[in-house]
Amino acid sequence: MKSHEKLTTASGRPFVENENSQSVGSRGPLLLQDYILHEKMAHFNRERIPERVVHAKGSGAFGTFTVTHDITKYTKAKLFSEIGKETKVIMRFSTVGGERGSADTERDPRGFSIKFYTEDGNWDLVGNNTPVFFVKDPKKFGDFIHTQKRDPYTNMKSPTMMWDYWSLNPESLHQVLILMSDRGTPYGYRHMHGFGSHTFSMINVANERTYVKFHFITAQGIKNFNNEEAAEMKSRDMDFAQRDLFENIDSGNFPQWNLQIQVMTEEQANSQDYYLNPFDVTKVWPHADFPLIDVGVLELNQNPHNYFQDIEQVAFAPAHIVDGIGYSPDKMLQGRLLSYPDAQRYRLGTNYEQIPVNRCPFATNNYQRDGQMRVDGNGGSNPNYFPNSFDSMEIDQTYKEPPMEVFSDFADWYDRNCEGENDHYTQPGNLFKIMAPEQQQNTIHNIISHMSGIEGPKKEEIVNRQLSHFYRVDGRIGAGVAEGLGVDVDLLER
Repeated sequence: MKSHEKLTTASGRPFVENENSQSVGSRGPLLLQDYILHEKMAHFNRERIPERVVHAKGSGAFGTFTVTHDITKYTKAKLFSEIGKETKVIMRFSTVGGERGSADTERDPRGFSIKFYTEDGNWDLVGNNTPVFFVKDPKKFGDFIHTQKRDPYTNMKSPTMMWDYWSLNPESLHQVLILMSDRGTPYGYRHMHGFGSHTFSMINVANERTYVKFHFITAQGIKNFNNEEAAEMKSRDMDFAQRDLFENIDSGNFPQWNLQIQVMTEEQANSQDYYLNPFDVTKVWPHADFPLIDVGVLELNQNPHNYFQDIEQVAFAPAHIVDGIGYSPDKMLQGRLLSYPDAQRYRLGTNYEQIPVNRCPFATNNYQRDGQMRVDGNGGSNPNYFPNSFDSMEIDQTYKEPPMEVFSDFADWYDRNCEGENDHYTQPGNLFKIMAPEQQQNTIHNIISHMSGIEGPKKEEIVNRQLSHFYRVDGRIGAGVAEGLGVDVDLLER
C-alpha cells in the first residue's frame, strides 16, 4: 500500500482548502485572513528571477486614449470627464507561458495591459486578449501556470501536464476552446481584441455603483495564423509580433482600439434570479442582455526609446485604480489585487513605482520611506508618520467610496463549482456554434495537434476524460477530436 502524505503549509501545518479561497458568502469578497492563498501566491511570485513569472515575452508602446462618448452617468473618473479628453498611456502585449526568448507566435493567450496616466493617479487595466480565463479561484492560479511551464522532471513543455489539468478542471473549457481556435495564434498584436476580463465597478458623482466589463475592439480587424502558419513563422522569426508592432508604429501606421463597456446595475448583479454569476471570470456577459456601449479610442503612436527602460520595467497591477473605478467580488480579481503588486515588488523592488515609466506624472504624497533604490528624495526632512502636527497633508473625504453590499454573514471556504456554478459547457458550446465552419474545423484540428503530444502511462485516462468534456460542449468537437486521435468513442464515459 502506498502511504499518503498530508498536504501542509511551508511551516508544516496540515490544511484542507487548497482550491477555494475563503470568502464572505459564496459570491462575496475574499478575506485577508486566508493565509493559504497568501502563501501560495507569494511563493509562486518568487519562483523565477529576474524575468516575469508569466507574460515574460512582451512588446509595447506609448499612446493616447481619447474619449468619444459620454459615460459620466456611470463614472466620475476624470479621464472620462468630457468628450475629446486625451490621456497618455503605455501599453504592453505579451504571451503568457513562454520565457523572454521564446517565440511570440506560440499558441498562448496574449496579455493586453494598459497604464493610463491620469491626474488622479495611474490606472492599470491588466487584461488579456480573451474575455474569460481558465480558472475562477486564485488559489488555482499557480498550479495552472505550472502546467503551462516546464515539466520539473524533463525541463520541457508538456501537453500531458496541460491536458491533465484542463481535463480535471472543466471550468477551463471556455478559455481552452478560445485558445485552441485560431484566436490562440493571433497575427501579431495589432489584429486582436483586448479585454479587462474581470468584472470591475464604476462609481458616479452621486456615489452610485454599477458593474462593468471593458472591451478593446481592434480597428485593424481580427487576423490570425492557422496552426501551421504560426509554426512556420516561429521557425522564421521568433519576434514577429514585436517586429510587426514596432515597424508599423515607426512608419506612422498607428494601431487603434475602440473601447466599449458592458454595464450591469448593482440590483442586477445582486439578484439570485439571473442564470449566471456576474463575478465568474470563466463566463461572459451575453451582449443581448448587456449591450456594448461606446467610450473612446486608444491609439499607439510612439515606440519606446529604450526597451528595457520602458517595457521590461513597466509594472502593472489591477490594484491600481482611480476615483470613479473600483473592484468587484470577482474572486480572481481579488486574488490579483494581492499578488500583482507583490510580484512587482519582488521583481523590481519595493520602490518600483519610482521608476520613470511607472511613476505618476502628477503629485504623489504619502509616508512611505526607505527601501532599496529610493531615488525621489525619500521625503526629505518631512515627518514619516501620520497623523502629525508638522505637515499639511490631509485626507480628502470626497474620494471615499460607497459601501459594497455583500451576500452573506458567514465566512467559509465555498466550492466555486457547486450546484448552480458548475455549468462549464453552455458558453463554450455557444462559442463553437457561432464559429464559421472553417474555424470549427481549424479548432478541432488544433486540438488534435496539441493533444497528440499527451504521453505516458496516464495518456488514455487524460485523453478520455477531456474527450468526455468536449462531447458535452458539442458532439462535433468530441467526435472530431476522437477520430483524429484514433479513440474508440464507444468506450468513452459520456
